[in-house]
Amino acid sequence: MESLFACPNCGRPLEREANGYACPAGHRFDLAREGYVNLLPANFQHSKAPGDDKEMARARTRFLDGGWYSPLRERLCRLLDLHTGSAPALLDAGCGEGWYTAALARVVSGKGGRTAGVDLSRPSVKKAARRCPEAEIAVASVYRLPVADTSMDAVVNCFSPLAAGEFRRVIRPGGCFLYVVPGPRHLWELKQVLYDRPYENPVKEEVYPGFRALGSEAVETSFLLPGPQSIRDLFCMTPYYWKTPKAGAERLAALDTLSVTAQFRILCFRREESTP
Repeated sequence: MESLFACPNCGRPLEREANGYACPAGHRFDLAREGYVNLLPANFQHSKAPGDDKEMARARTRFLDGGWYSPLRERLCRLLDLHTGSAPALLDAGCGEGWYTAALARVVSGKGGRTAGVDLSRPSVKKAARRCPEAEIAVASVYRLPVADTSMDAVVNCFSPLAAGEFRRVIRPGGCFLYVVPGPRHLWELKQVLYDRPYENPVKEEVYPGFRALGSEAVETSFLLPGPQSIRDLFCMTPYYWKTPKAGAERLAALDTLSVTAQFRILCFRREESTP
């Protein structure tokens, strides 16, 4: 069966076989027992273990499985359904451990389409492949997608690195790009604990060459994290984990519960028919 992925070495189509992938030029890529494939060329792997490590992947899995971000996932699914036609090809760029991917794949499958997901983190990709066996999951960089030009009807990017040029390359003219960014007071209560002077996230009307903005949707949800483990799990999956002063991290670790407001913005774009 022809894969949604292309060969990372030569760019030619990959065929999906029982135990791996192969291209007409003879490049072969084995399927791991968890069901994913490594399509990250060695010369693009800038560390031995790029992306989120095992601890961060476990924290993200526990937190997302708690359902705290379900309103965002539900809205993403509705927008994907709205902006795609029949038999769409979807790429989840920065799929993480697959919590969003699995729900989006159900939408796509219901329309007769197929889903692929990529992420740099091998521990995350292992979880994504188990969670979403109907999708094709690969270790790969969003900045060098193993995907053919204009082969995707939709790309979703949820709190992952933005590679607008690559997304424009792989999305078909008329296809959609859904980009999730934090709202102005996203996780405000968490920031108040971590920092002496927290600041709001800037709200920008982003413009990307080759895309026409369709508008944005705001999603807000509040919840109570019931114990130190869930609080730490949320902390571990944010950028604050890497840049919080020691005193702020200690204040957070001392909490038994934390009420949190999550604010998201989903930016919707359409790939233009012709690129400037």
